[in-house]
Amino acid sequence: MGCHPLSVVTALTVQDTRGVEALLAIDADWVSEQARALLEDIPVAAFKLGVLGSAENAAAIADVLEDYPDVPVILDPVIASGRGDALADDVLVDTLCSLIVPQSTIVTPNSLEARRLAEDDLEDEGLDLDSCAQRLLAMGCDYVLITGTHELGAEVVNTLYADSGIVRADRWPRLAGSYHGSGCTLAAAIAAALANGLGVPEAVRDAQEYTWQALAGGFRPGMGQLLPDRFFWAREVGGQEDEAAA
Repeated sequence: MGCHPLSVVTALTVQDTRGVEALLAIDADWVSEQARALLEDIPVAAFKLGVLGSAENAAAIADVLEDYPDVPVILDPVIASGRGDALADDVLVDTLCSLIVPQSTIVTPNSLEARRLAEDDLEDEGLDLDSCAQRLLAMGCDYVLITGTHELGAEVVNTLYADSGIVRADRWPRLAGSYHGSGCTLAAAIAAALANGLGVPEAVRDAQEYTWQALAGGFRPGMGQLLPDRFFWAREVGGQEDEAAA
């Protein structure tokens, strides 16, 4: 999507296409030092956050973000793997809500993550998604995109919210199968689109199109979930050229 990613490692995992067996958080000082070394060397156009590993890492990242208030922040609150393996405990979730969400341009939870982040107590169990979005916005982020993959229906409905209400709701044909990295792909695609100068509603629309196409072209290299084909566009171009040459 025209961007060069700079990775800051927050955790090491034991995982394959079936799920995550174990997670080892990197020391928070190392996370901070990785980020600051890169930021002192290269201008950065967007921050995309995924698995943070620990509450200490989240706090360290929040400190870094405070020094770059003009750079958009895309938070993919990865709380569990696609199989349901826990990737964040309650302390990390609380830290996300108190330190990271308020600095985020857009938060991109699926419906399960949205409810986990927004629920205050057991009485909130089953909170509707509109209410979840409003609670997340009240924490201080600018936009919330709740994806509907885990909801029922022939279509997947992804809804973008701002303080003014629903900004857009996009419907996509539900694809068969389970995918490893669909939410990560969407959040990274939004980051790329914002880095390229699009506004949030336009970036969200383009990123959804990119992600749906990547999932539609997904492949299954192992015994677990399918992987998105993030280079689908290159194969399409190649196929068209081959047909024209024939």
